[in-house]
Amino acid sequence: MKVLVSDNLGEAGIRMLQEEEGIDVDVGTGLDPEALKSIIPAYDGLIIRSATKVTEDLLTAAARLKVVGRAGIGLDNVDIPAATKRGIIVMNTPGGNVITTAEHTIGMLMALSRNVPEGTASLKAGRWDKKKLQGREVYNKTLGVIGYGKIGSIVADLARGLRMQVIVYDPFVTPEQFEKAGFESVSLEELYNRSDYITIHVPKFKETIGLLNKGAFDQMKDGVMIINCARGGIVDESALLDALVSGKVAGAALDVFETEPPGPAPLIQHERLICTPHLGASTIEAQTKVAVDVARQIIDYLKYGTIMNAVNVPSITGDLLKQIKPLLTLADHIGSLQIQLIQGPVEEVSIEYAGDFKGLDLSPVSTAVLRGLLAPVVKDDVNFVNAQILAKERGIRVKEIKSDTPEEYISLITVRVTTPKTTNSVSGTLFGKDKMRIVKINNFRLELIPEGHLALIYALEKPGAIGSFSSLLGNKKIRIDQMHLGREETGKMNIIYLKTNIRISNAVVEQLLDLPLIISVTRLEFET
Repeated sequence: MKVLVSDNLGEAGIRMLQEEEGIDVDVGTGLDPEALKSIIPAYDGLIIRSATKVTEDLLTAAARLKVVGRAGIGLDNVDIPAATKRGIIVMNTPGGNVITTAEHTIGMLMALSRNVPEGTASLKAGRWDKKKLQGREVYNKTLGVIGYGKIGSIVADLARGLRMQVIVYDPFVTPEQFEKAGFESVSLEELYNRSDYITIHVPKFKETIGLLNKGAFDQMKDGVMIINCARGGIVDESALLDALVSGKVAGAALDVFETEPPGPAPLIQHERLICTPHLGASTIEAQTKVAVDVARQIIDYLKYGTIMNAVNVPSITGDLLKQIKPLLTLADHIGSLQIQLIQGPVEEVSIEYAGDFKGLDLSPVSTAVLRGLLAPVVKDDVNFVNAQILAKERGIRVKEIKSDTPEEYISLITVRVTTPKTTNSVSGTLFGKDKMRIVKINNFRLELIPEGHLALIYALEKPGAIGSFSSLLGNKKIRIDQMHLGREETGKMNIIYLKTNIRISNAVVEQLLDLPLIISVTRLEFET
């Protein structure tokens, strides 16, 4: 079997592939998309880092490709839905660069505080700018950590070692976890108001793009310092430049950018910005570890069928996967729907199976629920292998209940998610072999196909409710492709499921909420 390494990979990983009997490896880095597309049909496995773009077009040409392995965590450069449709497994190495990225964050914080890059540049230019480059101590300063995942939690702990006062915002972590770790949990607004330094450790998805924007900077202390070693685009670079120019932000340290490489942009040239070319994972130790990990995973899959750290399938045998794949997709979508509907940290997940599941091992299905639930929160970390562990680390209790007695359907999966404020219930089933349907949300009965651009509208059960929002959407050139009406069992409210041709914008949502009979509007997005 043939494996192509299309990005720079640690020598230890390449040696493993070269020495493995039955594996032929080629290294072809720096290929343009057309050159890569022309040779990819010959390969069973592809190993990448961040440079190679694994697009739908490339995957269509990859007739033999069985697996894509990412030496690292982030998979922004891989079209995962397109790979899944073609039965191509996508793996990453989630543990390889956690420590090194956290250390780089602290290094950037210290370099920013003590003007290390400027001091180096001034000496090399023949100047002695000692007075000009006076720095600041980090001792007893307040560090605001946005995101308490694997990297964010290590950064918080390292900062505590520097005797900083650490406050943390993560709405998906319970207060008990923060109390156990010894950190103060705060709202995002309070973090902005109190922090002398702010560091970002959240995944990049639609809710976090532009998270640090003009409105956020306006809430911060004058002279705040910003560090981003997570993902480009989470900080609005135009707003950051304005905040640096005005002095609201005294300095910023960026390792990631909206466009990489960013080129000679005005932000890059600003004297109070220090930056590195996405070096968070670039240490000898981390690159060796991810290279060895991805090589071992590719070998184990191609030779023995063993799946490790896959983001689009669980670690199970091929025969079982064929039988339960539609259930896995349904369960993943139920989890994804739940996290979009609830508010606050998850305390408990109850997964109930009612009816005839033909004696199947349903533990991978429960894992799929957790993956769908956690993926939007820790997108780059979560997969079918570690979903259970991540849930436990976040203090989430997981219960599984089985009943052979069918309810209204031959087989039904019901997931109840409990937060400090409420319990939300979603039930789903399969029509035929693989047609997914969400059939109940709390007390509402409906038939929801979880795909595309969706919206759930709660409206009073009074004449004119449907007409009011339909007219508004029509005036905004938003086409309703499907609409399904559900009714609360008490009969006081309706739930309307809409599938639209485009995503409903924030501005249109606000206008919908101004309509007198509309109670709430929730937009939903699913991977296809």
